[in-house]
Amino acid sequence: MREVRTIPLITGRCRHPQRMTIRNGSWQPADFPAMAMLIVHPDEGPILFDTGYDPAFLAATRPFPERLYRWATPIRLEPGQDAASQCAKRGFDPAGIRRLILSHFHADHIAGTHRFANARIHCARSGLEAASSSGRFSGTRRGILRGLIPADFGDRARFFEDTPTVALPPDLHPFEHGADLLGDGSLLAVELPGHCPGHWGLVLRDKRWGLHFLVADAAWSLDAIRRNMPPPAMTTALLGHTGRARGTLDALHRLWRRNPEIRLTPCHCAERAGEAGGA
Repeated sequence: MREVRTIPLITGRCRHPQRMTIRNGSWQPADFPAMAMLIVHPDEGPILFDTGYDPAFLAATRPFPERLYRWATPIRLEPGQDAASQCAKRGFDPAGIRRLILSHFHADHIAGTHRFANARIHCARSGLEAASSSGRFSGTRRGILRGLIPADFGDRARFFEDTPTVALPPDLHPFEHGADLLGDGSLLAVELPGHCPGHWGLVLRDKRWGLHFLVADAAWSLDAIRRNMPPPAMTTALLGHTGRARGTLDALHRLWRRNPEIRLTPCHCAERAGEAGGA
C-alpha cells in the first residue's frame, strides 16, 4: 500500500444522550465531534473523507420536518470550522480538490459536499439510492436530508460497488476485501454494513500512524470497539439494521483484539478528536 498523510478536521459537534450510542452509557447529554479526514496523496493531492457539518446543514434544517433533526441532535458549528474553510486555511483550495469519499449519506457526513464542486465523488450506489428515494419525513427520521445532495451528484459519482476488489492485508483480518479506489492500493474502501444502507469505511497506510482504518459510524467511540459494546437496538433499528451493525462492531472488536496497534478512527470519537486538538 502506498503511504498517504492524514489531517483530521473537527467540523463542529452535536449533542445527545450518550446512551443512544453505547448500550450502558449515561442518559446525560454528551458532545460528539463530527470528524472529516483530509488525506494528502503523493500523486492525487488532497482528498477528503466525509465533510462533517457545514452551514448548509443549518439551512437545510430550518423548515419542518427537517428541523426535527436539529432539535433531536443540536449542533455547534463555529465560523470557519466547516471542512472547506479548514482545507483553504491549510492551503488546499476546495475547488482544486479532485476526489471526495463519502462513507454514507447521513447529513452530518455529506453537508459540505456542495463546497467541493469539482471533485469526483466515491460512494456506495446503495447509499445514494436509499437517500434519493427517501421522503422528507422518513429521511429526516433516518438522518438523511435530500437537499444536501447536489443536483450533479450522479454525474460525478463513482461507486464502490463498481470498483475493482483487492485482498486486504492480513493485519486487517477478519476483513478480507476492499475496493481499490485509485488503482494503486493506497485507498481501500471496505463495506461496514448495518449502520445504514451503503455504509463503508476506508483503509490506508498513514505516514504517521501506519495501517489506519477510518470506520466512520460503525462505532461512535473507540471504547465501544474495545468493549464490543453496541448502541441499544432502538438506535440501530431506527437508522439501519441491528443484526448487521452488531456483526460489524464484533468484527472490529476482533480486529482490535488481534492487532491492538492498528489505528481505528470512528468519525464521532471524542478520544480521536482530543488527539487532534478538537476536544
